[in-house]
Amino acid sequence: MDRSDLQKLLTTAFPEAAIEVQSEDGVHFAARIVDPGFEGKGRVARHQVVYAALGTRVGGEIHALSLQTQTPAEAGV
Repeated sequence: MDRSDLQKLLTTAFPEAAIEVQSEDGVHFAARIVDPGFEGKGRVARHQVVYAALGTRVGGEIHALSLQTQTPAEAGV
């Protein structure tokens, strides 16, 4: 999987979000997701929603995923 593939998956799962994905090797990724749907959810709950959207890809095609999840207010947007 490359960076753009992960970007597309996340954009489909979080259509209202601003999403940035980085990867230097195609298996280790960092993603910043700013989504109004995260409002009222803690960090763990936000990450669980992201992992659920990616399903079995995490631990397979996606070896490692570092997440930064924010609401628009937290991101200053």
